Amino acid sequence: MDTNKKSEKLYSTGAYYVFIILLLGITSLYFNKWLGIAEIVFAVVLFIIELTSKHFAQKRITSMFEQMTLNAGSTPGNSLAGFSLPTIIVHTEGKIKWYNNEFQSVFPQEQLFDREIIELIPGFPIESMRSKDIGLLTDISIGDRHFKVAGSLSSHHDDKQQDVCILYFTEITDFVNIKNKYIDEKTFECLLFVDNYDELTESTPNTSVPQLQALLYKYINDWARENGGVLVKYEKDKYYITFEYKYLEQFIKNKFDILNKIRSIDEGNTLPATVSIGIGLNGADIQENSEFAKAAINMALGRGGDQVVIKDDEQFRFYGGSTKEHEKSTRVKARVVSFALCGLIQNAENIVVMSHKNTDIDGLGASFGIYRMCKMYNKPVNILLESYDQTVRNMLTRFENVDEYSGLFINNQQATALVKNGTLLVIVDTHKPSLVENEALLSRTDQIVVIDHHRRGAEFIEHTSLIYHEPYASSACEMITEILQYTSNKMSVTKLEAECLYAGILVDTKHFTFKTGVRTFEAASFLRKQGVDTITIKTLFQQDLTSYIKRASIIKNAEIIRENIAISTCFEEDRDIHVLVAQAADELLNIKGITASFVLYTTADGVNISGRSLGGINVQVILEKLGGGGHLTIAGAQLDDVTLEDAKERLLVAIDDYYIETTN
Repeated sequence: MDTNKKSEKLYSTGAYYVFIILLLGITSLYFNKWLGIAEIVFAVVLFIIELTSKHFAQKRITSMFEQMTLNAGSTPGNSLAGFSLPTIIVHTEGKIKWYNNEFQSVFPQEQLFDREIIELIPGFPIESMRSKDIGLLTDISIGDRHFKVAGSLSSHHDDKQQDVCILYFTEITDFVNIKNKYIDEKTFECLLFVDNYDELTESTPNTSVPQLQALLYKYINDWARENGGVLVKYEKDKYYITFEYKYLEQFIKNKFDILNKIRSIDEGNTLPATVSIGIGLNGADIQENSEFAKAAINMALGRGGDQVVIKDDEQFRFYGGSTKEHEKSTRVKARVVSFALCGLIQNAENIVVMSHKNTDIDGLGASFGIYRMCKMYNKPVNILLESYDQTVRNMLTRFENVDEYSGLFINNQQATALVKNGTLLVIVDTHKPSLVENEALLSRTDQIVVIDHHRRGAEFIEHTSLIYHEPYASSACEMITEILQYTSNKMSVTKLEAECLYAGILVDTKHFTFKTGVRTFEAASFLRKQGVDTITIKTLFQQDLTSYIKRASIIKNAEIIRENIAISTCFEEDRDIHVLVAQAADELLNIKGITASFVLYTTADGVNISGRSLGGINVQVILEKLGGGGHLTIAGAQLDDVTLEDAKERLLVAIDDYYIETTN
């Protein structure tokens, strides 16, 4: 059918005759040279005349089409030519076939007829016309002018004619400028806290403290003043700043360089000067922005400080956080929490202690610490223990034959029956509702306590009666041990409980190597006085030969990227594979030159990643890009419904992004 149409078109334009004469001329060359040449010349002349005629005919047809369009309607008011809005008629293929004077004024020096609209206006949604999306409505920018475009589609029943679309351009430049001005001048709230102010000044020689305080204020004040902010200092280490929104993009582009400026202060202070910043924006009003800023600063402090957290009406965003948390020398908070927790325990009908899924020895040790506090006040207490690792399994065998612990452990079904309004639910070693052993229990009581040492993530258990969240602490067991020392009743923990708490500290510090401070050793010393046998604890971590070989295989599969990062994948299936993977990640850091390691392994739901670092690379920031979290030196992530290959590729992208962010 298409071939017939082409032939018909060829015949109707006269090109058919030119082709026949040219063919005759070529044939005549074999019989009469001059006759053949004459016929060929004649064919060429006819072809030129045909092209010229076609050009003028096209102009006449176009002029006629324009005049027909302009004269459509019985009154001048209906004429598109006199329409006050820029208007064009476009074939659905994208070529402009007519335009009025108003549209010409938008492109004063342009030849518009038969131009591709996508060439004239880059980014124009031409596909909407091609898909016959009647009622096309979009916003476009032409230079410094802005338009809203509405379309009306006209279809033809004749197959020989293309559909056309009439587009009307309504200028909205003033509206867009006012909108942009409103956004630029809209304010956002900023809370800036100096991290560990007391410890910072104590670590500075007395003669240099005034200079340190002056530099802190100068850098913060200069940052606010240079960016049009209004600064209010309402405590010695706390500032409130209001900025206009137009400065936020520059802050983000510069990676909040105020963090680096503050960190560069050197007045003899042995601790680095750092600040935490919480920003609240896009709230319904100033009050909501203020609430967002408070939530953001709490998040920044809960993640260890030295970073910026932005909270809007949709999400948290994080910047910085590349330095290590610094231990606080004061134990005031531990004493206050101990007093408050004892009060909650005394007023509760019963207590249920719960850790995270697949409980480790740190979660179990912390649970036993809470159990001992409850026993001090003769309160009924149970520990929810549904899933756990091999080290916990080894520890539990030591509790089996002790009558005191009979009936202590319960499963999810029993916990659901026990937890009610009068129950005190204590969560240890996690603050994320999605990670607790039984998330449904959180809605069954309004008395919830959270005790955790992991860096705070966007997800956090809400409506709590008491939160003790210290990211500088080595482990939940260290935090619980400190609380135990401040209880009014000086009952000692049993030898088994002390060993469980000690083992939790030992695991999370990697045998007192990572995140170990003075208070860590003090807590360990207290537990040692309770009769801890270090040799017995070492036997808890012994592995059989098969597991040892599997761990060695994981290490063998490692590859090195960026000269200092080891990545390995594990294809083994084992009940305690997560323990083997964590141990392998730790072992990879013993390789010379390696400062960070990642091990990936498959689970029933997808792929898990275990990350470790010596501190130079923030594995938490890297794995947060994949939905995970943890600490600067220890972190993990869970990726659902992906293969090992896909997960590894996403990890490599996250590592690349991390390096781009930290080097810019």
